[in-house]
Amino acid sequence: MVTNKSKIYLSSPHMSGHEMKYIQEALDTNWIAPLGPHVDAFEREFAACVGVHGAAAVSSGTAAIHLALRLLHVKEGDTVFCSSLTFVASANPIVYLGAEPVFIDSEPETWNMSPQALERALQDAARAGRLPKAVIVVNLYGQSAKMDELAALCEAYRVPMIEDAAESLGSSYKGKASGSFGRYGIYSFNGNKIITTSGGGMLVSNDQESLHRARFLATQARDQAPHYQHSQLGYNYRMSNVLAGIGRAQLEVLEDRVRGRRAVFDRYYEELSYLPGIQFMPELNGTFSNRWLTALTLDEREAGVTVSQVLASLADENIEARPVWKPLHQQPLFDGAAYYPHSEQESVSDRLFRTGLCLPSGTNMSEEEQTRVIECIVNVMIRKSSISA
Repeated sequence: MVTNKSKIYLSSPHMSGHEMKYIQEALDTNWIAPLGPHVDAFEREFAACVGVHGAAAVSSGTAAIHLALRLLHVKEGDTVFCSSLTFVASANPIVYLGAEPVFIDSEPETWNMSPQALERALQDAARAGRLPKAVIVVNLYGQSAKMDELAALCEAYRVPMIEDAAESLGSSYKGKASGSFGRYGIYSFNGNKIITTSGGGMLVSNDQESLHRARFLATQARDQAPHYQHSQLGYNYRMSNVLAGIGRAQLEVLEDRVRGRRAVFDRYYEELSYLPGIQFMPELNGTFSNRWLTALTLDEREAGVTVSQVLASLADENIEARPVWKPLHQQPLFDGAAYYPHSEQESVSDRLFRTGLCLPSGTNMSEEEQTRVIECIVNVMIRKSSISA
């Protein structure tokens, strides 16, 4: 079907209107290259926002994970446990370092890492004398994982935790900011995230000494010498002063963006939750989700329509929507990697991939645009259900 209707994006950037003030300041002072006053200020302001001692601004969330693994001395032959239901960037840095990923299933109440699957994986690793160098826990679509249980397991086995909060800035677990629970936390400021620097990320920790080393590694690991000398492998991972200025303006409106995303979710819930077969992503008691993306599952037996049919109908109306992440243990890239399901009876991440979809959730969507999304879903479900009947 050809439509002349305007495009509705899944999660487009939403500027605050104050970005040019910081960009102009960078231009006026000629701080254009990586590093500068905005980088320093963004790191301070971000650390204060999420309640940690320090932060290092880098070029992407992926770079932040890579640096965290380097700080934990991950190397060839090591293993790293990682959530399976996530974007590939959560696990790619494991492979960068020659280590082996082991994937851990989700559980139903948060869609995030299953404590019981992690416990089985750690038990097996301990018996084999090969505990992982780290556990990467992902907070999916803004919802925090069961941090008490996961952190207790990591502590019991003395395995450091990296918290991938790329999608959950502004969320909290029992009053504590998402991303602040692990040895290291990482965030993404990609263009589709709740705040953006166009491209960028942040590594946070309460260990200031390790953050100092992260900055060293991220600046090509240049030794203290009057000439260019390098004794270790480094990376070109630091954020530019211009992008950090954008980040400072975006951070000022984070609370507004969280309220906006939750309002988008609330309207979808109000208008669609009555439909047969639809279940929205839960919000665990004691947690607060930024609802970065509104995610739901569709039981085709009850709904009379498949996820693929709903996605196709939305695409016909020039509306961008997506399935949930394809689990990493299903990805050809990681063929043969070990995987621990939630239970012998169920792989939760496989089920969520079959039945889940994400709706447009940007805070710059108009009410009319959200109405288009809602009406399209209602119409396709009613139409398909009447045909099947």
